[in-house]
Amino acid sequence: MSAMSSPCGGGRTLGQFALVSYLPDPLASFLDRLRLDLDPGCSPHAHVTILPPRPMHGEVKQAIEELTEESRLFPPIEIELGDVQIFPVSNVIYVEIAKGRRDIHALHDLLERGILKHKCVFDFHPHITIAQNLDPEFVEEALRIARAKWAEYQGSRTFVVESLSFVQNIAPGLWLDLARVPLAVPVSAAG
Repeated sequence: MSAMSSPCGGGRTLGQFALVSYLPDPLASFLDRLRLDLDPGCSPHAHVTILPPRPMHGEVKQAIEELTEESRLFPPIEIELGDVQIFPVSNVIYVEIAKGRRDIHALHDLLERGILKHKCVFDFHPHITIAQNLDPEFVEEALRIARAKWAEYQGSRTFVVESLSFVQNIAPGLWLDLARVPLAVPVSAAG
């Protein structure tokens, strides 16, 4: 088990659980630096959320068993990132998922059951958060900066989701990795 300081912004999820897939480097490092540029006080760890933070009514061991059982037949997902956008109500700045969004939705729907079933405030929308809980006066400027820096990024904007991390918010801004949950291992057709 390891701890990560992420996501940035508040303790409203204290004690809750989530399911995420961390991005690989160098993409993750770039997005983490961008997030720090916009919110210097946070400690980011770039990820795609599969199950947003939620309370859990049951045992961690049971949740991990359910996640492992359901995800073991789901194939890895190729993701390609798109443009920087903003959610209008929450002012969360994010990078959209241009390819793989439908598969992420299908994985979310598959795993959103059992003791992890939860009705979130917002509809599920796969994305990579870049900034949240910003001073309202800085939101438009932050969006401009994020779009400009993302346009300058020269690395690959694609990656494959092959495993998930089941995490718990144990302190404000501090998430603990409880388990790694692999997706299905592709079988070679070579004979």
